[in-house]
Amino acid sequence: MRGDIHRLRASRTARGHEQRGERFGVIVQSDDLMLSTVLVAPTSRSSAAQIFRPTISIGSQPTQVLVEQTSAVAPERLGDFVGRLTRAELTSLDDALRLILELD
Repeated sequence: MRGDIHRLRASRTARGHEQRGERFGVIVQSDDLMLSTVLVAPTSRSSAAQIFRPTISIGSQPTQVLVEQTSAVAPERLGDFVGRLTRAELTSLDDALRLILELD
Protein backbone atom coordinates (compact mmCIF):
# COMPACT_ATOMS: atom_id res chain seq x y z
CA MET A 1 0.00 0.00 0.00
CA ARG A 2 1.28 3.49 -0.88
CA GLY A 3 2.99 5.04 2.13
CA ASP A 4 3.78 1.70 3.77
CA ILE A 5 7.28 1.31 5.17
CA HIS A 6 9.03 -2.05 4.81
CA ARG A 7 12.45 -3.41 5.53
CA LEU A 8 14.32 -3.82 2.26
CA ARG A 9 16.39 -6.87 1.71
CA ALA A 10 19.88 -5.73 0.75
CA SER A 11 20.90 -5.80 -2.88
CA ARG A 12 24.02 -7.85 -3.51
CA THR A 13 24.76 -5.82 -6.61
CA ALA A 14 24.87 -2.28 -5.10
CA ARG A 15 27.57 -0.13 -6.70
CA GLY A 16 28.90 3.38 -6.32
CA HIS A 17 26.59 5.56 -4.23
CA GLU A 18 23.78 3.00 -4.13
CA GLN A 19 22.56 2.17 -0.65
CA ARG A 20 24.04 -0.88 1.08
CA GLY A 21 23.14 -2.78 4.21
CA GLU A 22 19.81 -2.93 5.99
CA ARG A 23 17.45 -0.25 4.79
CA PHE A 24 13.85 0.65 4.95
CA GLY A 25 11.81 1.61 1.92
CA VAL A 26 8.62 3.61 1.44
CA ILE A 27 6.19 2.44 -1.23
CA VAL A 28 5.53 5.38 -3.55
CA GLN A 29 3.58 3.56 -6.27
CA SER A 30 -0.15 4.07 -6.68
CA ASP A 31 -2.37 1.43 -5.08
CA ASP A 32 -4.30 1.32 -8.37
CA LEU A 33 -1.37 -0.19 -10.29
CA MET A 34 -0.89 -3.92 -10.07
CA LEU A 35 2.53 -4.51 -11.62
CA SER A 36 5.20 -7.16 -11.29
CA THR A 37 7.41 -4.62 -9.48
CA VAL A 38 6.83 -1.96 -6.82
CA LEU A 39 8.25 1.59 -6.84
CA VAL A 40 10.07 2.16 -3.55
CA ALA A 41 12.08 5.08 -2.16
CA PRO A 42 14.84 3.96 0.22
CA THR A 43 15.51 5.72 3.50
CA SER A 44 18.65 6.83 5.30
CA ARG A 45 19.37 8.09 8.80
CA SER A 46 22.78 9.44 7.78
CA SER A 47 22.00 11.31 4.55
CA ALA A 48 21.90 15.09 4.73
CA ALA A 49 18.50 16.75 4.86
CA GLN A 50 17.54 18.32 1.54
CA ILE A 51 14.41 20.07 0.28
CA PHE A 52 13.73 17.00 -1.90
CA ARG A 53 14.24 14.51 0.97
CA PRO A 54 11.27 14.49 3.30
CA THR A 55 11.97 13.60 6.91
CA ILE A 56 9.80 10.87 8.41
CA SER A 57 9.92 8.96 11.67
CA ILE A 58 10.56 5.24 11.81
CA GLY A 59 10.04 4.35 15.43
CA SER A 60 11.41 7.43 17.13
CA GLN A 61 14.24 7.92 14.63
CA PRO A 62 14.13 10.83 12.14
CA THR A 63 14.86 9.38 8.72
CA GLN A 64 15.31 10.88 5.25
CA VAL A 65 13.35 9.45 2.33
CA LEU A 66 15.71 9.37 -0.64
CA VAL A 67 13.16 10.10 -3.36
CA GLU A 68 16.00 10.71 -5.83
CA GLN A 69 16.83 6.98 -5.51
CA THR A 70 13.31 5.67 -6.10
CA SER A 71 13.48 2.39 -7.98
CA ALA A 72 11.44 -0.59 -9.01
CA VAL A 73 11.96 -3.63 -6.82
CA ALA A 74 10.55 -7.12 -6.91
CA PRO A 75 7.85 -7.54 -4.25
CA GLU A 76 9.88 -10.35 -2.67
CA ARG A 77 12.58 -7.78 -1.77
CA LEU A 78 10.07 -6.17 0.57
CA GLY A 79 10.69 -7.45 4.05
CA ASP A 80 8.66 -6.92 7.20
CA PHE A 81 6.09 -4.13 7.37
CA VAL A 82 7.31 -1.62 9.96
CA GLY A 83 4.84 1.25 9.68
CA ARG A 84 2.96 3.71 7.54
CA LEU A 85 3.50 7.37 6.75
CA THR A 86 1.26 9.87 8.47
CA ARG A 87 -0.93 12.08 6.29
CA ALA A 88 1.56 14.97 6.76
CA GLU A 89 4.51 12.73 5.84
CA LEU A 90 2.68 11.48 2.75
CA THR A 91 2.01 15.08 1.69
CA SER A 92 5.74 15.88 2.14
CA LEU A 93 6.61 12.80 0.08
CA ASP A 94 4.24 13.91 -2.70
CA ASP A 95 5.81 17.39 -2.69
CA ALA A 96 9.31 15.90 -2.92
CA LEU A 97 8.32 13.61 -5.80
CA ARG A 98 6.81 16.56 -7.67
CA LEU A 99 10.04 18.51 -7.16
CA ILE A 100 12.47 15.73 -8.10
CA LEU A 101 10.41 14.71 -11.16
CA GLU A 102 9.65 18.32 -12.12
CA LEU A 103 5.89 17.78 -12.14
CA ASP A 104 3.37 20.60 -11.80
